This record gives sequence, structure tokens and C-alpha cells, in this order.
Amino acid sequence: MTTRPTPKFTGVDTYKDRLGRYTVRYPSDWHRFDLDSGLDGQLFSPSATNTDTYVASWAQDLEFDVEAKDLDDIVKAFDKGLESLENCQILESNDAVIGNLIKLERFYTYDDNGVTRKRKVWAMYVSHWLMVLTYQGETVEEWEHWYAMANQSFFHFIIPMELWFAADRDLNQKGKTTPKVPRGKVRE
Repeated sequence: MTTRPTPKFTGVDTYKDRLGRYTVRYPSDWHRFDLDSGLDGQLFSPSATNTDTYVASWAQDLEFDVEAKDLDDIVKAFDKGLESLENCQILESNDAVIGNLIKLERFYTYDDNGVTRKRKVWAMYVSHWLMVLTYQGETVEEWEHWYAMANQSFFHFIIPMELWFAADRDLNQKGKTTPKVPRGKVRE
């Protein structure tokens, strides 16, 4: 039995979201595809013909601003969506709130036409944006094989400071006015 060689980087490219909402790095010899269903992002795959193993990123403008207090509702809705996948088994689940930025992380397997696939997903709610980064392996074995390379995309997923500030509940207090203080006077 021959051992499959470990994947090696030949270079790294950066995908810049068309509206500047994020950047993500991916192996330069992976193939780039548009996403289905009108999603605003890209899919990167080690194969030019089989995109069942991939890293994908996309963003969606929400109809509301997300705040830290929305965490429980967002988690409940997100996990309900995962339940719709056939035989979905959540392996690991992490939720974080930073200011008003909410980040959900899920590792899970599910069945797709008789094949068990594995995924790692980040769903980040930043102000009124949902940003999603996904790594999927065509099989659990393929997921393990490409994981080190795909994980670099997660490590190098960057949200610009302007959106961090937009999600900061202490800095961005919509509806509150700051009283003007004459020069030389102390603000109370």
C-alpha cells in the first residue's frame, strides 16, 4: 500500500471580498470558482473538476444589526439549520462574543448522497453582515488530508478594523448623542 504524500504549499493567494468586508488566503495552486445560489463569495478547491473538497467564503447583508444580546437566538437558528442536514453529527461547537461581533464555530459530519462529509464552519455576525468561512472534505479522510492547508485560510481570514469598530458596542452606540462641551471645559 502506498502512502499519499502530504499536501505542500507552492504559494499563497489572497481573495479580497469585492466590498472590502474581509480577505482570506488560500493555496495558490487551488482552483477558484463562483458560488452557487447567488452567494457573494468564492470557492477554492484542490481539484479543477471535483469541488466536494473546498474552502469557501461569502458574505451577506442582513436586514438587521446584530448585537451581543442576540447570541442565543442566532445559535438556536444556526443549529436548527444544521439539523436539516442528513445524519448531521456536531463534533465540536464554540461560540464567542467580542463587542457585538458574534462568531459561531462548528465542526460536523453529515451524509450527502451516501457519502459522509466533514466540515468546519465559521459564521461571523458583524454589524449587519453575516460572513461565512467553510472548509469541507469530500470524505472524512479527504478532510483530514487537506486540513493543514485549509486551516491556513481560517488563520488568515481578516475582517477590516472598520467593521470591528462598527460591531463595537462601546464605540458604536447608535441613537445616543454625545453632548458637545465647549473647548476648555471638562466633560461631566
